[in-house]
Amino acid sequence: MCREPVRTYRYRLHPPGSPAFERCVGLAWCSGCRIYENNLVRVPAGQALSDALAPLPADEREQLIRKGAALIDHLERAGGTLC
Repeated sequence: MCREPVRTYRYRLHPPGSPAFERCVGLAWCSGCRIYENNLVRVPAGQALSDALAPLPADEREQLIRKGAALIDHLERAGGTLC
């Protein structure tokens, strides 16, 4: 254990109105040891999530979502509160 704080980020997989809209990905990682985990989590439809990927072009956003380590690198550079 490296004693670095665990960071988290959640993002939606499905568009509003979809029956699966509340199914989201929850990502947690340690910045120090670069260990990460992701799980399917439920986030109520009425709860807004911050979107750290919103400024990116759609193709770049999709590539990051498919590659866990690259997504974490991007989120680390973005800084701030993610969850």
